[in-house]
Amino acid sequence: MPPPTSRSAPRSPSRPTRSTAEATRTSSTTPVGLPINQLVGALGGGLLTVVVDAGPATVDDVTLAEPGSGVYGQSGDLLLGVGVDRPAEAAALLEGAAAVGSRAVVLRRVAARNPQVRAAASRFGVGLVELADHASWAHVVWLLRGVLDRAASGPSLRAEGPVLDELFALADACAALVGAPITIEDTQSRVLAYSSTQDVADPARVSTIVGRRVPDEVIALLRGRGVFRRLARSDQPFFVAAGRGLRARLVVPVRAGNEWLGSIWAVVDEEPADDVLRSLSQTGSVVALHLLRLRSQADLARRVMSDRLRAVLSGDVVEAEGWLPPPPWRVVVLAGAHDGLGSHEPADPERELDVWESAARRRSWRQPLLSIFDGVGLTLVRDVPGDGSPGTLEWLLAVVEEVAATTPTATASAGGSVSRPTELDRSRREATEVQRLRDAGRITGTATTVEDAWAAVTNARALGGIWTEELLGPVSALRAHDEAHQTAYLETVAAWLDHPGDPREAARRLHVHPNTLRYRMTRLSDVVDLDLHDSETRLALRLQLRALGH
Repeated sequence: MPPPTSRSAPRSPSRPTRSTAEATRTSSTTPVGLPINQLVGALGGGLLTVVVDAGPATVDDVTLAEPGSGVYGQSGDLLLGVGVDRPAEAAALLEGAAAVGSRAVVLRRVAARNPQVRAAASRFGVGLVELADHASWAHVVWLLRGVLDRAASGPSLRAEGPVLDELFALADACAALVGAPITIEDTQSRVLAYSSTQDVADPARVSTIVGRRVPDEVIALLRGRGVFRRLARSDQPFFVAAGRGLRARLVVPVRAGNEWLGSIWAVVDEEPADDVLRSLSQTGSVVALHLLRLRSQADLARRVMSDRLRAVLSGDVVEAEGWLPPPPWRVVVLAGAHDGLGSHEPADPERELDVWESAARRRSWRQPLLSIFDGVGLTLVRDVPGDGSPGTLEWLLAVVEEVAATTPTATASAGGSVSRPTELDRSRREATEVQRLRDAGRITGTATTVEDAWAAVTNARALGGIWTEELLGPVSALRAHDEAHQTAYLETVAAWLDHPGDPREAARRLHVHPNTLRYRMTRLSDVVDLDLHDSETRLALRLQLRALGH
C-alpha cells in the first residue's frame, strides 16, 4: 500500500525493483553486494554512520528485524532494528543476527552508541550502524533499496530494466496527480514500483518497502472488506474509506481487456475530484501495457530457468554449477495445489506450477527453481538442516503446510539429499516414486520424504519385478481356488502374515471371528502346501500378495 504523504527524497535516475536485483543475484555463483562502509557512504547526508566495523563483509539485501517472531534475516542481509532502543534488546538482536549470518544491524543513535551494545557487536562480529535521529526509517529503506538494486543490476541491466524505470516514472506521475505517494502492485500484492515521496516511520509501510509486498495482516483486512473482490471485477478507480486501523485509500484497477493485471494504490484523506480519477484511469491503461511487457519478460526468464532445471534433472550437468544454489539439494514433487476448482478434470501441470510459483514468491523465494518433468511439477531446494530460509527444504515444507491449510489436496514428495549435480536425477526418481505411492493411497500426509517412506518404496521396487499374470508358487493356486469357490484364502494369508502371532488382530482386520481365521488357515493345507515357518517363503508370499492388491 502506498504511504502517507511526506517530504520528497532525492530521486535517482534509475531505481530497478527488487525483482531485477533478485534475478541478477541468482544468475551468478557470487552474490552481488556492497561492503558496509561503501553502502553507508553511498547514502551520504549523515543518515548512517558505521559505529562498529565488522570487516570486509558485503551486504546484498535489507531485512526488517522481527525479534518477537524470530526473524533476523539471512546471510548477507542488513538488518533494520526498527523500534529496538533498549540496550538488552539491541544486544539480543545482534546475537540473533550473528546466528543467521546477517552482516550488520542498523539501530537508532540512542542504542547504537551504548557501550553495552557496541561491545556486543564486537563480540558477535556483526557490524553496527547508527541511524541519525532526524532520519526516517522509510526514507532510509528507500535509499538503501535503490543503492543495492543498482549494485545487483550491475553494468548490464536486464531487459526488464527500462520497463521498470518507466513504471517508477508513472508512479511519480500518479503521485503528482493525486498529491499522495503511490505504489504499483501486481495481482499478488507485490510492489513493482513506487513514487519517490516517502513518509516518516510507519511499521506497515516500512514492511512493505523492505519486503516489496503488502503485509499479510493488511491484505487480510482489505480482503475482509471486499477490496480485492472489487479489484478483480472493476475497471474504474474506487475509494476505500478509513476503518479498522487503516487510513483511506484510492485504488485504481489495472486491466488489459478482461484480464486483471495489477493495481495502483494511494493513501488519501478524501476521494479525489472526477478529473483526477479520469487521469488516473488513463494512466492505468498505460501501466497495463508495461505490466504486459514485464510479464512476458518474466515468463521468458521462467521458461529459461525451467529448461535449465529440466536439463540437469535429465543428466545434462554441463555448467550446472554456474547457476545452481550451493549443495546439498533435494528434488521435490509438488502436487494438489490446483485442484481444477473442484471439477473432476485432470490436473493441469502448468496451472499447478503457477500456483506453487505464486506461493513461493509470496513467501520470499526470489527465483523459484520449478519445472515440469514427465507431466509432474518439480522443484529443487537446498537441504541444510536447521536452515529455514527461502528455497530450502525446511522452508518449503512450511509453505506446503500453509497452502494445504486452504487447499487440503496440496502435497510434497521429496527425494533423497544429494551433493553433486550428477546425482540430481536419482533424487528426482525417488521423489517421483514417493508421489506414485501417494497417488496409489500407500502414503498419506501433506509432506513425505523418501526416508519417511523407505519401506513402501522398497516394497514398490520389489513388486515392480513381479508378473502377476504368471505367479510362481502356491499363490497362483490359491487365487484360482478363491475365484472358483468364492473363498478368501488370499486375504486370509495376507492378514496372517501382517499380524504374526496375533490371530485376534488378523481376524479383526478380516472382520471374522478368530476361530474362523484358524479354520481357514487349517483348510489351506487341503489346497496348497505352505511352509509358513520359512522366512524366505513368507517374504515371497507377502510380495506376491501385495502385487495382487492384498
